[in-house]
Amino acid sequence: MDMPDNENAPTALDLDGCRDWLIERGLRGLSLDDQFGGFCNRLRDAGLPIERATMGMGTLHPRYGAQTHVWRAKDRTDGATDSAGVEIVMRGRGEMRSDGFQKSPIHYMRSTNTPTMRRRLDRNAPLEFPILEDLRADGMTEYAAELVQFGKIKDSDEIRSGVFFSCATARPGGFDDGELAQLRALLPAFGLAVKSRTTYDIARTVVETYLGQDAGDRVLTGAIDRGSLETIRAVLWFCDLRGFTRVSDRLPGRELVETFDDYLELMAGPVHANHGQILKFLGDGFLATFDLTALDGEAVCRNALKAASELREAFPPFNAAREADGKAVMDFGLALHLGDVLYGNIGASDRLDFTVVGPAVNEASRIQALCRPLERNVLISASFHEIACSCHGELMSLGFHALRGVREPQELFTVKE
Repeated sequence: MDMPDNENAPTALDLDGCRDWLIERGLRGLSLDDQFGGFCNRLRDAGLPIERATMGMGTLHPRYGAQTHVWRAKDRTDGATDSAGVEIVMRGRGEMRSDGFQKSPIHYMRSTNTPTMRRRLDRNAPLEFPILEDLRADGMTEYAAELVQFGKIKDSDEIRSGVFFSCATARPGGFDDGELAQLRALLPAFGLAVKSRTTYDIARTVVETYLGQDAGDRVLTGAIDRGSLETIRAVLWFCDLRGFTRVSDRLPGRELVETFDDYLELMAGPVHANHGQILKFLGDGFLATFDLTALDGEAVCRNALKAASELREAFPPFNAAREADGKAVMDFGLALHLGDVLYGNIGASDRLDFTVVGPAVNEASRIQALCRPLERNVLISASFHEIACSCHGELMSLGFHALRGVREPQELFTVKE
């Protein structure tokens, strides 16, 4: 390890109580930016001449592979939060394989199992990492970094294996050994506080990814008893892809999955953009809800109908672009229904599903099945039409139709062309 000459006399930082402060922060489960910002502010107040610091760690997220928190010293005003001055950068999974990341200190230290790094920046010697050149151009004189290892749960578990901490100073002569020794002694407590919050954040991301935001929040806050259900009134969105069987017979497995994912991304976007929640992917489609429990029913129906209109508008150019590239194309069918459903946990004693059940869900499925014979992309139930009064000018009746398993024929509507 390159240990630079040190020109400063040893310094004793005023860090009394800092370890207890970190433990208290960790027990309270404060956000990572509050914990990190508060730690950096406390170090600077204690006499450590840091101008910039970073904290990086892996995460479990479908889009992001890591997150970096960047703190910069600045004058603080009364009432400023610890998170003030902290920038959060989410690193995409593809970015983790980029040339920029491969040439970073964190990648080097992790890949070579190097726990500590110090580099003097106030000399003309070449620097092996681009970020160090940038710091030197900003007037920094020394850079120090440390890996705080957590220990792996499995051999393949690199996500939660530790936290990376680095800092830089502009003080002539850089850091001294005593300062960094005191900082290094505090980093295990800092890492433990960060780990406590990171574990919660990862759990929240995972349950929201697989269950949806509201369902995930309910599960994390204790709604995990089988049979813990409540009746909610909701708009039900039931959609699937037309032509999936034909396409699946033609395409090899990997290409089929990529095609399927592309279409599901297209279909999910309008739901999320208009305050809906996808509860469950079902074969070649999904079930989503727009909850009316605490909101104006007509406003929720407008949101759902807006999502449906956005989906109808998005499909033609999406398919045209695929056809131009010689790729397989599909169409969609969608039912919008409104009714009371049971929302909560069902399943076996040790394997549960958080979903909606009830006659209204079955009716939405039956309505969607009529999209093909009626040659419509969107079918809307009478109960939805009744509440969506302000949308009547956008809808037209298709008459009464029998639904399988429903005694009386139901009037169905669609969006006007």
